[in-house]
Amino acid sequence: MTIDYAAVFQALPGAVALLTPDLVFADANLAWLRQAGRSRDQVVGRYLFDAFPGSPRDPAASGARHLEASLRAVLANGEIDMDLQRYDVESAQRPGQWEERYWSSVNAPVFAPDGHITLLIHRVEEVTELLRATSRPDGSRRLEAELFSRMRQLHEVNERLRRAHAREREVALALQRAMLPVPPPIGHHRFAVRYRPAVGSLNVCGDWYDLVQLHDGDKIAVAVGDVVGHGLEAAGIMGQLRSALSATSLVATGPAQALEVLGRYAHCVTGAESTTAVTAFIDFSSHLITYSSAGHPPAVLLRGDGTVELLDQATDPPLDAAFEPSPRPEATTAFTDGDTLLLYTDGLIERRHQDIDTGLTQLTDALTRHRELTNPEALADAVINDLIPAQGVTDDTALVVVSL
Repeated sequence: MTIDYAAVFQALPGAVALLTPDLVFADANLAWLRQAGRSRDQVVGRYLFDAFPGSPRDPAASGARHLEASLRAVLANGEIDMDLQRYDVESAQRPGQWEERYWSSVNAPVFAPDGHITLLIHRVEEVTELLRATSRPDGSRRLEAELFSRMRQLHEVNERLRRAHAREREVALALQRAMLPVPPPIGHHRFAVRYRPAVGSLNVCGDWYDLVQLHDGDKIAVAVGDVVGHGLEAAGIMGQLRSALSATSLVATGPAQALEVLGRYAHCVTGAESTTAVTAFIDFSSHLITYSSAGHPPAVLLRGDGTVELLDQATDPPLDAAFEPSPRPEATTAFTDGDTLLLYTDGLIERRHQDIDTGLTQLTDALTRHRELTNPEALADAVINDLIPAQGVTDDTALVVVSL
């Protein structure tokens, strides 16, 4: 049986409109048009607040401002947002006449296969008559009017929480920048690092990168990691684990031992459990990469001929995931001059409603497409531009690109 989803949308008993991320009407079903007193041609293709501007008779009216804040919150966080508000509407039959109207709305995101928000669902229910019907002879409001007042208060509390989350995000990002400086030059080796924070207020500051010059010959250690959690707490844990892995790499016999010791340390750090990390020791003299992963997405080796190899032969559970610590695996692969190594966190490839293999395929396709970019700075920018949409994603991303 083939389902006609366009017909289903039009037949929905609830009033539903679809908005683009620019808040332009993409469509509206029959129930929504009847409720708004508009034809489809009067709304589709128009900016929401051009089609329904705020009432000029009440400059202090907050309906448009609150509705826009709700829609922007959905775009930023990718989460459903609900609201109850007064929003006066100009009469379609009597232009210039404004009618007092009250609305209960639910705004929700629609995700594309790559995880970015492609549409907003704007479902509304008019509750004007309900509120008017609750007036008693003495002028007092009944329970529904009290409910409206409480909902308005709840909206204001939500606004304060959003502002508080935004402040925490700025502090956490400042801490993140302080703890993730661009590494100093390491001999003649060329590399690039990138960090992109999440677009939401909370999902930031758990990812890190690091590069360390090792003492044994022409070797460097490169690592990325991802702390479970967000905000200031995640940033603090990230700083502890990054510093510990950096120090451990200087004395460890290889990446497996470095992660094993880091896992023991993570057991003593509250909030560090289930952190993922991958580290690679690059020996430029012998042209070998030795790597180990603690539950992290695989590093990628871009060959000079454009072929791509996933370094996925030494994967173990995340840090502090096992009941008893045990030796971790490691694997070795050879490289030639002109190859490029990439380490990254899951924000680069994981999206809601998308299998991780799809993200890995998109990454390898991007690397093949940009194989002529031998400058790691240029390649890092190209990969970020290809895989992270302009409006950002809901998880932060760390990326390291090393020319071999």
